[in-house]
Amino acid sequence: MKVPFVNLGLQFQNLRDEIMCKFEELSIKGSYILNAEVQEFEKNFAEYCGTRYAIGVGNGSDALSFSLLALGIGKGDEVITAPNSFIASAWSIANVGAKLVFVDVCTDYNIDPDQIKGAITPKTKAIMPIHLTGRIADMDSIINIARNHQIQVIEDAAQAVGASYKGKKAGSFGVTGCFSLHPLKNLHVHGDGGVITTDEKSIYEYLKKIRNHGLKNRDECEFWGYNSRLDEIHAAIANIKLTHLDSWNQRFRQIANRYSKALASQVTVPIDFEYENPIYHRYIIQHPKRDALSKYLYNKGIETKVNYPIPLHLQEAAKSLGYKLGDFPMAEQQAQTILSLPIYAEMKNQQVEYVINSIRSFEN
Repeated sequence: MKVPFVNLGLQFQNLRDEIMCKFEELSIKGSYILNAEVQEFEKNFAEYCGTRYAIGVGNGSDALSFSLLALGIGKGDEVITAPNSFIASAWSIANVGAKLVFVDVCTDYNIDPDQIKGAITPKTKAIMPIHLTGRIADMDSIINIARNHQIQVIEDAAQAVGASYKGKKAGSFGVTGCFSLHPLKNLHVHGDGGVITTDEKSIYEYLKKIRNHGLKNRDECEFWGYNSRLDEIHAAIANIKLTHLDSWNQRFRQIANRYSKALASQVTVPIDFEYENPIYHRYIIQHPKRDALSKYLYNKGIETKVNYPIPLHLQEAAKSLGYKLGDFPMAEQQAQTILSLPIYAEMKNQQVEYVINSIRSFEN
């Protein structure tokens, strides 16, 4: 049996008629940039996340950078984040000229609030928790720390659309929540895309301008901004898919629960907290012979990935920050043992069981 890591075409096949109908409608209208579809998606996405506003942008990386710029964060400032994410998280901080400050993570792969406290300096302007694998970080602790030190929280919720923590959705905790609509995300478009959520009107107004060159109207430019707009066709696709998101996320959870129940005696599996509702954008196990297990599964037709094998503080791009091996032992240890299993809403039960049985048959 073949079990690819992802199979994006299956989702399109299920929604083909709806998507193609909308594509034809917009193509005939010639409506492509910042029109009704974007506005409708922004309205629907804000309602979904429980925020007042949402702003579509070109990608999730810009969502993070624009959020930092909206808070006036730049050269001479520090932003605290975790070292075990995709490069975009760290890039967004470096991109605005601020200093990256990493702290270690917990067993759930999310930033450790206890480590945050010791990393705060007078130059700290924000904390950027990353809701890795679709599990929301310990936001009660993080928000309390931020309030006590009068600093802001920007959520990197790229992997967590629809996840909740104590009844609140990802993207509704910080001053902004930043989402990616990249094809590998639970809610995705046919290319790059991103969304920012916020309750602050002034930030919302700023973000609307910065994504569109800094224009306040067709002819007047208030400041030098960027060209990073979510286009109409992508917004229309996202609008269609948003109506299916909860059922897809439920399927992710079903698969994750099945994996955890069946594999707990073979490998280290994630353990949910009672107050959270993860979406399991990635289902990650740990095994001391990770590479051998990955190769074994590949030979049986099962594709796996490592998200992410090199922590951010050990990347060549981060050399100037002065971090070294051993600085963040939890993140470093996890990077040696983590393995992402196939998980997507269109997976068949037979494929899930095949993955389980194949892992069970691996000789440790």
